[in-house]
Amino acid sequence: MTVKATRMSCLAPNVYTKVPDGGWGWIVAFAFFFVEALTYGIIKSFGVFFIDLMESFDETNSRISWIISICVFVLTFTAPLSTVLTNRFGHRLVVVIGGLLISTGMVTGSFARTVVEMYISIGIVSGLGYCLAFLPTVTILSQYFDKKRSLVTAVASTGECFAVFSFAPAITALKEHIGWRHSLLFVGLLQLGIVACGFLLRPIIIKVQEEVRVSAAEEQRETKYMLENEQTRTSIDSIDSGVEVTTSPRNTPGDAKSELKSEGPPKEITEVLIEASSIPAKEPKPQLLDFSVMKDHGFICYALFGLFATLGFFAPSLYIIPLSRSLGINKDHSAYILSAMAIAEVFGRISAGWVLNKKPIRKIYIELICVILLDIALFAFPFAYNFWGLMICSIYFGFMLGTVAGTHIPMLAEDDVVGIEKMSSAAGVYVFIQSLSGLAGPPLAGMLVDTTKNYSSAFYSCAAGMLLAAVFLSLVRPCKKVRQRKKEPPEENVSKPLQDVPEDFIEPDLGKNEDSSRSSDSVA
Repeated sequence: MTVKATRMSCLAPNVYTKVPDGGWGWIVAFAFFFVEALTYGIIKSFGVFFIDLMESFDETNSRISWIISICVFVLTFTAPLSTVLTNRFGHRLVVVIGGLLISTGMVTGSFARTVVEMYISIGIVSGLGYCLAFLPTVTILSQYFDKKRSLVTAVASTGECFAVFSFAPAITALKEHIGWRHSLLFVGLLQLGIVACGFLLRPIIIKVQEEVRVSAAEEQRETKYMLENEQTRTSIDSIDSGVEVTTSPRNTPGDAKSELKSEGPPKEITEVLIEASSIPAKEPKPQLLDFSVMKDHGFICYALFGLFATLGFFAPSLYIIPLSRSLGINKDHSAYILSAMAIAEVFGRISAGWVLNKKPIRKIYIELICVILLDIALFAFPFAYNFWGLMICSIYFGFMLGTVAGTHIPMLAEDDVVGIEKMSSAAGVYVFIQSLSGLAGPPLAGMLVDTTKNYSSAFYSCAAGMLLAAVFLSLVRPCKKVRQRKKEPPEENVSKPLQDVPEDFIEPDLGKNEDSSRSSDSVA
């Protein structure tokens, strides 16, 4: 399967004749697991700092929620920039730079004295780093797998869930001993591990056909004469006259054979063979960012699905601990609720990957069912009034969130959306469109909380956004069918080239045949 390796090093690109569905892809999946843990895992665990930041800076829910809101907005808004840099400099360098930015922002945020400084350090600097680290990693992982893509991506993305499960209680306990500032500093230093993961992202090159080697001179000469002989055999004049001209070296007398060798084959045939065998086809220069996906109505509907679904991705994990505290649940049990949500998300991601790996199955319909069930989970949170009620809602929500969050970006590689060829550019545009809801989601929920004085109202805005997301997701497949029908040529055009053939196309040869037969009759 592997054609060649330029250097015996993990830094050299892998060249395959087809998608390997394994190989170095398992190392990339391992790196993606930790990138997920140290990016989205930290973002979802940031709720453990929520009350500490409110007390330290004496700010409202809405203003504190802007920290994660700006971070998510920058993460999604700069997705096209991440795509351009990846196509220009490669996945490895971009992820390494992203890891450095994430760590720098978190460490700087631990020394912040105002909430505005947190907006800049964690919101802008770390947010840009999250985009540069996450998007290239999930893109290159999709390139290494085809048949196993859904399952491998889902399992690798569980790093986010394990991070929430372990970080939430660990950071809560760590704050009791060293305070929230030193805990945030520790998290920033831990995120330097993304740099190491970036070095494991070995580039992949898919060559559909192997390079054709130039044959030996004698074999080329034989092939050329065979082509010339084939042209001579198909001549109607030669068939009528009964003469078969054979100019192959094997069928030519000695003197004539040596003459043919000295003179060489006809020039026209030589040029044709050189063009077919020795001149490689020029590959089109890849675009840094392909916005042609915006002409696809199916992709636009899918992007709008992502826009509204993002409202329900981050706000619940951000507000579940404040909601539990408002119901009189102590902080230790509140951390357990968030951890249970993360563990349920692990099983949700794995289950979705296993189901989507089955064939034949229309994956986008499975995702639609999961989005509807996720919306039901969001509507259920306001009806929970004790620890076990929140625990059940969190486990159900976590499971359904895993089925959607682990598949909505890799789903772009499916033919129902854009396909693997446009996956890189489509992912950049898709995440860019998500930026608006990433910016508005947490503050909108915080504004509702400040207005109603009830944390349950934050989940209503998430549920409303997820309901709109389900509507747009249901329109993706119909729009794709309409586009395919427009591209298909009408049946009438299939036979049109045959109708356009001139009536006198074969008259000259037929005329010669008639003249030849008349002359032979007269001789007889």
